[in-house]
Amino acid sequence: MLNFVICDDNLNILEKISTMLEKIFVKHNYEAQVVFKSGNYHDILNYVDSNKVDVLFLDIKLQNDKTGLEIAETVRKKNKDAYLIFTTGHLEFAMMAYKYKTFDYIAKPLTIERLEETIVRLFEDVNGLPKKYIKIDNKNTFIDESEIYYIKRNNMKLLFHTPSRDYEIYSSFNKIKEILPDNFIRCHKSYIVNISNVLNVDSVENRLYFQNNDFCDIGPKYKKDLMEVFKNDGIIK
Repeated sequence: MLNFVICDDNLNILEKISTMLEKIFVKHNYEAQVVFKSGNYHDILNYVDSNKVDVLFLDIKLQNDKTGLEIAETVRKKNKDAYLIFTTGHLEFAMMAYKYKTFDYIAKPLTIERLEETIVRLFEDVNGLPKKYIKIDNKNTFIDESEIYYIKRNNMKLLFHTPSRDYEIYSSFNKIKEILPDNFIRCHKSYIVNISNVLNVDSVENRLYFQNNDFCDIGPKYKKDLMEVFKNDGIIK
């Protein structure tokens, strides 16, 4: 069981983070709980000093004479192993935060999707599982590669399509293919598909189907090579 502690002097944000974390724990069946939350740095330090804390969320800009960075510095003197995750709207502090062996830095306003990415990575790190995340930009946006159905080119942008949401970045197929594993194959001038998630191949309509009847197109230029890949993998006969 991992114990989470949250420090933020905005009570609405404090409750929001706590609620989102609990939803993520339930969704992934994680053995975790929010054991303490406060906007008072004295209370946070007293709790950390005398209780087991595995993960500590810290707002950097607190409305008192201490900052989240100073709290992190104090915590690190006694607890070398706790995961520190900073949350703030003040991006200028981002580099300073990593001085304290920071696991992640999440810019406000927080979204449950961004928070979930961090928590999933954290549990994989705790469990020593192999990392299967793709970093798609310079904002520490990571996507679980197994969740990606396809990548679609849309003018100057790329759209990473997953069952839960879409991620958009400014990039090109030539740049992104360097970080993609072998199961991502070009299937159309506008699509790269994750063949691991393909459930059905319609060679008449030239479509690849995923769960919930989601689909992407097969381009004539790529069809022959794509079909060979599917045959070799046993997806089609």
